[in-house]
Amino acid sequence: MQRAIFEVIDNQIEANDPPETRETFDRLLRKGYSKIDARKLIGTVVVVEIYDTMKYGRPFDRERFVGNLKKLPELPFDDEE
Repeated sequence: MQRAIFEVIDNQIEANDPPETRETFDRLLRKGYSKIDARKLIGTVVVVEIYDTMKYGRPFDRERFVGNLKKLPELPFDDEE
């Protein structure tokens, strides 16, 4: 599972889509996180979106995704259902 999530993150970074993923990755590196730890943190945000989409059938919420990226390194868990 981790490999699949890392692939999603790497694709977002490479394509710069959304650009906030790359910005967050770079910011975490500047804060001293390793590349693997930065990807794991970003992965928590990706998983929240995948889970929400699969469980509730909601479309991708870009605003929430970007907001959660900005919260990192704090873990962004949304209490909404």
